Amino acid sequence: MTSEESAKGQAPPPAPAEARDPAGLAGRADAAADPDGDGPRVRTDLTDPKAIRALAHPLRWALLEALAEAGTLTATQASDMLGESPANCAFHLRTLAKYGFVEEAGGGRGRERPWRRAYHTLSWGRNSEDPGATLAAQALDQVYMDRLLARARRSLTSTASWPHDLDDILGTSSSRLYVTPAEARRLYDEISEAFDRLSADRELTGRRDPERRPPDAVPVEFVLLSYPILDSWLPPAPQAP
Repeated sequence: MTSEESAKGQAPPPAPAEARDPAGLAGRADAAADPDGDGPRVRTDLTDPKAIRALAHPLRWALLEALAEAGTLTATQASDMLGESPANCAFHLRTLAKYGFVEEAGGGRGRERPWRRAYHTLSWGRNSEDPGATLAAQALDQVYMDRLLARARRSLTSTASWPHDLDDILGTSSSRLYVTPAEARRLYDEISEAFDRLSADRELTGRRDPERRPPDAVPVEFVLLSYPILDSWLPPAPQAP
């Protein structure tokens, strides 16, 4: 599973990953060249079950999304956005910081410390050699997909509330194919490459910084889903003569 949240907009990238995660709790972080030239583009591949389980919490995921929208937030500002108490937001922000997902942005006063996300892209998945990591990844999948699909359902069934002209541009489409595993890999890779290429536009990626967003820019989420249909009727495999 990959959460490519840089497409939604967020603050400029922070310090190198090694400085943020000295304990290595959040997995492996790779810094590559950022398309907008503002700094390293950090991809964090989660491998530690403790870090994955720490992230599998609805409010912590909501905090990461809020930081992507605002760039930086204090616990009080996050509480206003999410309808949670400042103390609760502060606790979960500290937990996220413990595992390297957020860091202090500096410039705070007293106990009002601004936070920012410490990555651009998160990825996680099954680990055949570590059942604990697999179970943790499944728990995170549930939290991630619950929020993603609820947001998609709410918007796609409320197109009358969309900004002017977007209803003629955006929407949904689906297609069902019968493919082998090798063909599925090829199709997914080709679509992903196009997806990544289009979402790496310098002008668009520069808008991770809220101050660089045009007045009429709205957050639009593009989701690539591919999955076998588990409840579909499948004919029995042909018997060998």
